[in-house]
Amino acid sequence: MGLYGSAPEAPDPQETASAQTATNIGTAVANNVMGNVNQVTPDGNLTYTYTTQKWKDPISGKEYDLQVPTATQSLSQQQQAIKNQTDAAELNMASLANTQSGKLNDLLGKPINIGGAPTGGNAAAIGLPQYQQFGSGPQLQTSLGNYGNVQSSIAGAGNIQKQVADSGQIQNQLGNAGDITRSYETDFSADRQRVEDALMQRLNPQMERDRAALETRLTNQGLQPGSEAYNRAIDEANRSSTDARLGAILSAGQEQSRLAGLANQSATFQNSAQQQAYNQLLGSGQFANTAQAQQYAQNANNMQMGNSAQQQQFGQNQAQQQANNAAQQQKFGQGLAGAQFGNDALQQQYQNQNTATAGNNALQDQSFNSQQSKFNMQNQQRAQYLNELYAQRNQPINEIIGLMSGAQVNSPSFVPTQSNPMPTVDYAGLVQQDYANKMGAYQQNQAGIGSLMGGLAGMFTLSDKTAKKDIKKVGGLYEYRYKGEGKNAPKRIGVMAQEVEKVRPDAVRKGADGFRRVNYGALFDAGRKK
Repeated sequence: MGLYGSAPEAPDPQETASAQTATNIGTAVANNVMGNVNQVTPDGNLTYTYTTQKWKDPISGKEYDLQVPTATQSLSQQQQAIKNQTDAAELNMASLANTQSGKLNDLLGKPINIGGAPTGGNAAAIGLPQYQQFGSGPQLQTSLGNYGNVQSSIAGAGNIQKQVADSGQIQNQLGNAGDITRSYETDFSADRQRVEDALMQRLNPQMERDRAALETRLTNQGLQPGSEAYNRAIDEANRSSTDARLGAILSAGQEQSRLAGLANQSATFQNSAQQQAYNQLLGSGQFANTAQAQQYAQNANNMQMGNSAQQQQFGQNQAQQQANNAAQQQKFGQGLAGAQFGNDALQQQYQNQNTATAGNNALQDQSFNSQQSKFNMQNQQRAQYLNELYAQRNQPINEIIGLMSGAQVNSPSFVPTQSNPMPTVDYAGLVQQDYANKMGAYQQNQAGIGSLMGGLAGMFTLSDKTAKKDIKKVGGLYEYRYKGEGKNAPKRIGVMAQEVEKVRPDAVRKGADGFRRVNYGALFDAGRKK
């Protein structure tokens, strides 16, 4: 008996394990019988029979009757006839293959003789082409003599009238026709996300329930994770889930596009009204500028008449200058033609030398290619001979392998059976939970008594960290609940025994239940003395 009453007695592990074993075996036997369903198909039958086998629990010593199934598969009359004929044919083929394989001892006992194979090409006999280098080009004439100065100025012909009389101000500004809507709201991602989240919140729970039901159904059918049938079913479920999620994303995107389209229509209407007002202001300005332009044209015509007379005198002076420059240009052209003729002759001679060098190099390439073709032809002839030799050796082996392969009879196709497996009762968990509930009530009772007597010297209160939950530090203390207390239980304030033990080991005591307790009275007295 402890200071605050004795703790509840822990459950006996051996008794708990024995009871759990009996529960598991009973559930397993029932599920075994319910899960093995006899099947009858056009190709054959599948029948289950049961034999009783004794099994002794090594812990409790109890004996249990286990129902061990035997699955018997039988073919239909037609399939059995096919199997008999197939077995007879395979026996004949195996006998023929066995007879033929005896000939391989002599065939494989002789090494392949490649002495008669044609000689391969000799790469060392191929000589590299010897090319000729191209010579440097000729020295060309790059300058001409002086053939006189070019006349670059024309005598004055009088002043040109450069300004037109003022014809009035041009209207170059329009009134304000309103602002143009240059942008509008296009980012409706929040609305799209809200629609998508609403659809996904509706889809996800159902898809999770369907996925859990599928995994349970596959397990009950005896399909293990990693098997082809299991992976195929899971893959199909994943594609269905993906299609549903893509549909939700597409619907959300359509809502976003609809909102963006409404914003676009509003901006387009506003800009149409602004454009109409602008066109009206533009028409008024163009009418005023048309009258100003007519007056300006009359003034410009007067100015052009004066400039035409000046242009005529300038043309005469320019004609004289051009005649002088033409004579100088003719003399320069004759000198240039002579220099070009000499350079062309030198260039032609250089090109003839390059043509001869290129022809010699082409002959070198042709000789090299001929040697390579001969080398490749010899190797090809040798490879063809060896392939025929190897084919002659491998053909008997391939024929025996072909005789040994054969077709098999069709097996009956059995459908997965539906069953509702009986769940196993977690007896050990129930026993442990009952013990935890009793221990929680005991700890709560101990804590209540400790709180009432915590101020008395020599009294220790349960403060072990492992006995607490929902721990949160508040200043120098901690806020917590004891394990076993509900979520709505009021939180307590105190210290952690493991931390106090490091600085005041005399104020901490470890109880018979393994939990540490703290003497709050000793801690308070120490605080007052400081």
